[in-house]
Amino acid sequence: MKQKLIRQVLQGMLPYLNNSQCAHLQRVLEFELAMVEISKEQNAEIDVENHNIKLIGQFIAAKRVEGCSEKSLRYYRTTIEAMLDKIPKRIQEIETDDLRIYLTEYQLRKNSSRVTIDNIRRILSSFFSWLEDEDYIIKSPVRRIHKVKTAITVKDTYTDEALELMRDSCNNLRDLALIDMLASTGMRVGELVLLNREDINFSERECVVFGKGDKERVVYFDARTKIHLQNYLNSRRDGNKALFVSLKAPYERLKIGGVEVRLREMGKRLDIPKMHPHKFRRTLATMAIDKGMPVEQLQRLLGHQRIDTTMKYAMVKQSNVKFAHKKYIG
Repeated sequence: MKQKLIRQVLQGMLPYLNNSQCAHLQRVLEFELAMVEISKEQNAEIDVENHNIKLIGQFIAAKRVEGCSEKSLRYYRTTIEAMLDKIPKRIQEIETDDLRIYLTEYQLRKNSSRVTIDNIRRILSSFFSWLEDEDYIIKSPVRRIHKVKTAITVKDTYTDEALELMRDSCNNLRDLALIDMLASTGMRVGELVLLNREDINFSERECVVFGKGDKERVVYFDARTKIHLQNYLNSRRDGNKALFVSLKAPYERLKIGGVEVRLREMGKRLDIPKMHPHKFRRTLATMAIDKGMPVEQLQRLLGHQRIDTTMKYAMVKQSNVKFAHKKYIG
């Protein structure tokens, strides 16, 4: 209890003292309280819970101001609250060992991948770094928990043959336009379903999409996509402003789940494994890198904030590595 009280005093004085003064204050408090008995308050657990809820709320509000999407904010909140359920302490009292034990037990309990554990670590790091910046804590306990090493796997992309099979198998103009749109733009499926007819600039073969964090960017499509998209829109008799709608009345805006189900069904029919929308994005990135597109331009096209995220999508084909070896070395 004494150490807890000392930490609370130090936290409260952080905005007014430098590191040397904080250290001196800590020594004084430890000396003066050495012979003092301190009893635990009866309502401590309630106070801890209310205190933690308040800090989480302030953190979420700060991330919302920064432009994080509501989906990301929910992920932040649930991740932090799950941690606090297992570590019943005031946030300022949480130590590095508490978090190490939590992450280890979480992985064992849920048999989670290292990628999942590192995502949790990353969110907790963001939370405690914010607390440090706002002078709620002296030092983030996540600082000494390093990034979890994850295996780098080369994920599948669609072959040219697979893309042609998809186009040939389409029995309606919508699906044909949808596949071409995903394949030629590399946009996220969430961006695709938000598009309206008016967003398409056919003369420039481009459209504006709203990516993560409600950020706008321009994406481009090829001549084939332009023709197939125009044919699809000309065939429609509904008044819905959405670019892609359901095939049957009342012709509602197509949703992410609808696109995913449609592609899964097509994949089973054509014997194309793991057919899903995101694979089109990865395919475009790989193709662009293989054909010499500068990674900075690809980063902008895909709407990534960090270039290392782009590099994860752009897996260079081994055949190109072999060719380059012969050209430059062999």
